[in-house]
Amino acid sequence: MTRQTRDISIVGGGLAGLTAAIACAEGGARVTLHEAHRQLGGRARSTGGRYVANDGTHVFYSDGEPWRWLAARGLVQPYTRLPLGALARTRFRHGGRLGGPPMSLVKALARRRLRAPADEDFATWAGRRFGEEGMRAAAGLVGVVTYDANPGRLSAAFVWERMLRVAAPRFPAPRYVVGGWGRVIDRMAVHARDLGVRIETGSRVDTLPEDTPVIVATSLEAARPLLRDVSLRWESGRAVLLDLGLRERAGDLFLVSDLDEGGFLERYSLPDPSLAPAGHSLCQLQMPMRAGETKDEAVARAERVADLGLPGWRERTTWRREAVCNGRTGALDLPGTTWWDRPAIERGEGVWLAGDSVAAPGLLSEVSSNSALIAAAAALRAVGREPGREPGREPGREPGRGGGRGGGRGRGRGPRHLSRST
Repeated sequence: MTRQTRDISIVGGGLAGLTAAIACAEGGARVTLHEAHRQLGGRARSTGGRYVANDGTHVFYSDGEPWRWLAARGLVQPYTRLPLGALARTRFRHGGRLGGPPMSLVKALARRRLRAPADEDFATWAGRRFGEEGMRAAAGLVGVVTYDANPGRLSAAFVWERMLRVAAPRFPAPRYVVGGWGRVIDRMAVHARDLGVRIETGSRVDTLPEDTPVIVATSLEAARPLLRDVSLRWESGRAVLLDLGLRERAGDLFLVSDLDEGGFLERYSLPDPSLAPAGHSLCQLQMPMRAGETKDEAVARAERVADLGLPGWRERTTWRREAVCNGRTGALDLPGTTWWDRPAIERGEGVWLAGDSVAAPGLLSEVSSNSALIAAAAALRAVGREPGREPGREPGREPGRGGGRGGGRGRGRGPRHLSRST
């Protein structure tokens, strides 16, 4: 492929694709972004209407590099932090009852200097150090950031790292973008166009262009046929999401962390009242699905959490939405693997892969953003442009190169030429 070009093509208009487009345009490239749907955003979309709900229990963490990158460009402003009194309205479900965090969990969180191994499952490692009760409580705590009903089966290092992030003792890091994540996507699209990015919605790419570098910023499922690589697979979570629009009632909790079953309830309209009409609340619940469990069974378990945190919610409901997140909740690392072992960002022949299940560091959506910045830096170098600083670089290792299984370079991919359907 010729490199006598400043053009870079991007497939996918979600958080990863828009991040890559902005980074490439800032580096001086001419960028065309193709999005198969009529609406940008992917999983970062938000609903319209009286209640504004994200497509999942989304939150940004201000201690992560992706947040700093977005904030530096004014793409997440205005935002709010946890309001005063939010922690007083937080409860933990443990042993079927609501209360404060169990002492077994408090003791586990106090041992922050521990380093967990990647080659041992969390249940075995944490069971030795915190006891059975402490291990189960800790596994339940990270249900919200794994979307998995059994985090104990995952790599101890993977689970422990996420536990330390979500339970950091300093002032809570979560940030809530006013108006929902859809506002972030809108601002990113405007910013990208201002930089000269050509955004084509309703533009489905069937095969890749061979005359420009290309960043594929899609799910692994969508990338497999596009890159003709059936090896693009990685473990992911599965959960039901239940959104509720309610008439407000004094005493409704802000947050319930379900240590028993890994579920989660959060009243998002408390930090951001714009998400619901005056006098109403927007609440989102997540419940990881067990093996063989139906959607209705998992929703019923989520409703039992709502019974505890939102008494009388059924009579107060004015809007409701249910969904299943299956294989679209980000990467889960099994024992013996780390993020380096996921599908590689660099696929060879001027192609890079970005998304939430590839070889990049971060928590939840941070993987999408970090992989997009790594891919953009490589694509800019390919067209003779100077990239910015890349996240995830370690001395002696090339970012985005998987070290084990899943780290292939796109073997089996056929000729590259652009074919679109609109």
